[in-house]
Amino acid sequence: MCSYVTKTTEISGSGYRGDDWIDLRTAVVAFDHPQDARLEHALCIDFRAAGTDPAAHVAVELDEASARRLAESILATLESSAAGDPADGGVG
Repeated sequence: MCSYVTKTTEISGSGYRGDDWIDLRTAVVAFDHPQDARLEHALCIDFRAAGTDPAAHVAVELDEASARRLAESILATLESSAAGDPADGGVG
């Protein structure tokens, strides 16, 4: 089933695009048919640079289980860091 649900959020960071680092300013997240991954549906994240160059982006397509594990890992890492847990690399 195609959800056509797309969420866009402003971000601040950088991404490596094969030969160069680019400043990332927007993330577009959708659950839809992927462009490349051999999946019926995927969580598609397009990290985009500021400006209008359509080539200035980093795209990721994940199966649903991988996307959920990644989201859980991100949240757990941020929570450990905020708590200053030295076992998890937190600086507190």
